[in-house]
Amino acid sequence: MLYYRRGRESDNLSAEDLQQGLFEALNKLGQRRKVLALPPDITRFYSRAGELTRYARQYYGEALTDILPAVGTHFAMTEPEIRRMFGDVPLGLFREHDWRGGLVTLGEVPGEFIKEVSEGKLDFPWPAQVDKLLVEGGFDLILSIGQVVPHEVVGMANYNKNVFVGTGGVEGINKSHYLGAVYGMERMMGRADTPVRRVLNYASDHFARDMPIVYVLTVVAAAESGQVTRGLFIGDDIECFNLAAELSLKVNFQMLDKPLQKVVVYLEPQEFKSTWLGNKSIYRTRMAMADGGELIVLAPGLREFGEDKEIDRLIRKYGYVGTDRVLQLVAENEDLRANLSAAAHLIHGSTEDRFRVTYCPGHLTQEQIESVNFRYADLARMIAKYDPKKLKDGPNDVAGERIFYISNPALGLWSTRARFQ
Repeated sequence: MLYYRRGRESDNLSAEDLQQGLFEALNKLGQRRKVLALPPDITRFYSRAGELTRYARQYYGEALTDILPAVGTHFAMTEPEIRRMFGDVPLGLFREHDWRGGLVTLGEVPGEFIKEVSEGKLDFPWPAQVDKLLVEGGFDLILSIGQVVPHEVVGMANYNKNVFVGTGGVEGINKSHYLGAVYGMERMMGRADTPVRRVLNYASDHFARDMPIVYVLTVVAAAESGQVTRGLFIGDDIECFNLAAELSLKVNFQMLDKPLQKVVVYLEPQEFKSTWLGNKSIYRTRMAMADGGELIVLAPGLREFGEDKEIDRLIRKYGYVGTDRVLQLVAENEDLRANLSAAAHLIHGSTEDRFRVTYCPGHLTQEQIESVNFRYADLARMIAKYDPKKLKDGPNDVAGERIFYISNPALGLWSTRARFQ
């Protein structure tokens, strides 16, 4: 059922609009005794989920007893990050998700279904796992809050991904990431119906029908004035997701007539501290990059490769080496085979030798960057040349050089018309 919808390409929803829309939807749900909120973490700061969680707390008061950031494999949120994103929401409400333990398996998507959606490439069963708090907490409402935006693993982020991946377990996260990588991210990004989404929908339809989940989905776009919220959709089934995905495709996807020879991407330091996240600069631009082109990544906050110690170790060990080589490494190495989300990430972060990636990190050395098969350039020198304070999103001329600038890769997807079929 759809409880609220508002969204157009020209909309610019204010804080008051978001609060009013959320309250209108919650009024339709009736009284609730015990409420859990599932927002994203700081890596989705611009989703407006922090504000919406705050408004949910205002609406329900002490009936909102728990907030579980859907961190997936990311680090747990720190107190400064919670304060920045959620404001005055009491710290005592926040819980930490342990993706390697503390889980409940709701059911198993059969291998035959995985084989069907992967076009025969994979045939493993997929466990539908969630944090045990969702099942054992006694909640009569679970508010899953977040942003719908093009995504490299599932096609369009959020909806039941926030539940089964954001609060999921190691096996489910690993296998879903690997399924998307093997199927091909360029076949999925910007699409609402993908193999990974079909697996998540299977889990929702077969194992989670009795869970009192309501989805609160935003659509946020970049504009000259900063980020603008184009839509808010609230409901308890796939309709609200499909509406949000349809709008996201219109406002988050920039279709280009010709490929880009040089792209400069800026990674905000408070949001992007690892290549696990920072490689969105690669994922989201790869369909726009010219063969032989260069992607320059200005990454002042970059200090590690993985958001998890084991994933960080695997990235350092194997590097971004392309699909065929990663598949070979998975077959030959147990540590990579046991961590398929890391293997998927190594595929996602490779250019398949089609274009070059030059990272300009704030806290990693040239040796470290080059060891994982990226090029290195000095951050201070490159920021002096490509000053984010002077560049505007889109085409720019810098000392006679034509570049394409992106201030936040997490908010969009770029492709040539020829590559997005």
